[in-house]
Amino acid sequence: MTALLSEVFSADGPLAAAVPGYRARAQQVELAEHIAAAMAANRVLIVEAGTGTGKTYAYLVPALLAGGKVIVSTGTRNLQDQLFLRDIPTVRKALRSPVKVALLKGRANYLCHYHLERALADGRFLSRDDAAYARRIARFARKTRSGDRAECTDVPENATVWAMVTSTRDNCLGQDCPHHKECFVLAARREALAADLVVVNHHLFFADVMLRDEGTAELLPACNAVIFDEAHQLPEIASLFFGESVSTAQILELGRDSQVEGLAAARDCLDLPRRCAALEKAARELRLALPLEPARYALPQLEARAAFPARLHDLLAALAELAAVLETQAQRAEGIENCWRRASELLARLQAWQTGADADSVRWAETHSQSLQLNVTPLAISEVMQKQMSGHPRAWIFTSATLAVQNDFTHYRAEMGLTDAASARWESPFDYQRQALLYAPRDLPDPNSPGYPEAVVQAAWPVLKASGGRAFFLCTSLRAMRRTHELLAQRLEHERLELPLLLQGERSKNDLLERFRHFGNAILIGSQSFWEGVDVRGEALSLVVIDKLPFAPPDDPVLSARIERLRSQGHNAFLEYQLPRAVINVKQGAGRLIRDEADRGVLMICDPRLLSKPYGKRIWRSLPPMKRTRELAEALAFFASPPAP
Repeated sequence: MTALLSEVFSADGPLAAAVPGYRARAQQVELAEHIAAAMAANRVLIVEAGTGTGKTYAYLVPALLAGGKVIVSTGTRNLQDQLFLRDIPTVRKALRSPVKVALLKGRANYLCHYHLERALADGRFLSRDDAAYARRIARFARKTRSGDRAECTDVPENATVWAMVTSTRDNCLGQDCPHHKECFVLAARREALAADLVVVNHHLFFADVMLRDEGTAELLPACNAVIFDEAHQLPEIASLFFGESVSTAQILELGRDSQVEGLAAARDCLDLPRRCAALEKAARELRLALPLEPARYALPQLEARAAFPARLHDLLAALAELAAVLETQAQRAEGIENCWRRASELLARLQAWQTGADADSVRWAETHSQSLQLNVTPLAISEVMQKQMSGHPRAWIFTSATLAVQNDFTHYRAEMGLTDAASARWESPFDYQRQALLYAPRDLPDPNSPGYPEAVVQAAWPVLKASGGRAFFLCTSLRAMRRTHELLAQRLEHERLELPLLLQGERSKNDLLERFRHFGNAILIGSQSFWEGVDVRGEALSLVVIDKLPFAPPDDPVLSARIERLRSQGHNAFLEYQLPRAVINVKQGAGRLIRDEADRGVLMICDPRLLSKPYGKRIWRSLPPMKRTRELAEALAFFASPPAP
């Protein structure tokens, strides 16, 4: 296999012939060889490959040559589509591989004939737009082969009508559905079962591992290898799915579906619409028991709010009453029987949350603009992860550009339960000394001081002017992001500078990125969404400003419970948990800057703790080996000077 890989990745090999601008890289070949060896021996392997190493091709080539069944799991649906539509066809064509490939997404991505039919018959859409979109979706349903909503491009991705014409784990009728034979979800699963290489995403993978619902439960026993790309996201996603949750959105959806099913099959049951209305009122009042601003709440904070326990009690009562009415009508139609089952399950989950969690879990709540989610989250996932990986021997590959802290994988191994895993890392092939400058400004105040956003904008302003925009301004909180936007808008107006100012949330992420690239001199202010998974090559992005070191807020309910648990076990929670996570996040943010061998730019980290605190050195030393400076003049000169040959 080693000789074959060397040939595939060589300067005159099949990849070079198929990929415009391809360059042979020693790091890419070595990475591919490590992955191929782990797959052949059914081993666990953790690999960090710096930006530009070419890790996608480095795992796709062994996956296509291995001869067994492989699952590739990515961080997002966008990356899934990129792999399936662009990267895999390129490599497959270059290798002339007969391997059959399938794309599998979560059920909410596929149109549901039953729910589309019900929505059109009911006709009660939230807006005229939704009614028009539903008619477009109906036309799409008649011609699509896959039912993948991403292919229905004339209906916005975030249109509220999608929730009415797709199914969820809760409201799918399964084999009782009259459209069971033509179901798009089942068709996608059949294709995945028949394929040699299946592309999924992390949320789908873990939802299925825990819920046995989304289709990969059938895939896993037969597969020889699982490859996780963007593997740094796994601890957070696994925690979400290894726990339990119930939301007011699910309860409102149950009420809506019960009403629709009742109108179709039980119009004479006058108690049903009354119970649905009471349930909707109770769910909305529980959400309104907490402030409108999205936030996370620990259990003591919830219990301290007088209205919350009472509203939770009311919701439990309303849900129990609806379940009782649905039971009396369940024999009349599959849809009503399904709603009764869902009501019973949601009631059990809500009661379990109210009753309490064990010592290894934490109860907490998260509010969104329209909904409230109640969660029980495990404080450690390592044992559950080990259990999921045991059994049938197969290779498990974990890869990302950011997994190590100063070349050390101890934190990631411990968090994921991968204590015996082999590991390796490769630096980026980019010439950071020539291409980039790390600027840490002097004299900034403590990051927790009231005027910190103003001080950051003041320090960044001359650099933003010197770069002519072309900047990402990455903030660690939504509040700081909005204040930064406000301050920069004032400065641009005051100095009459025409630099486009873009703000996360004003448009979809993809639309913002397209506008950013199109303008060529924009400033994009973002929070968590833009720290990772964003690729802007060329001069359009030449400056990345990071306002603070991205430590998770210590009052976050899950983090504070994990800190307390680690301390009780005699660990140093800051050094062993909080700091490594911050290092990985900084590396992700910094990784937005240099995406190509021709890119040049300045990384500006404003937080004075980078140099004033002993732990700052661990962050500093984990970053790519770019030149460092504390002098504003050097940062300004970087943009004034032509690139070195």
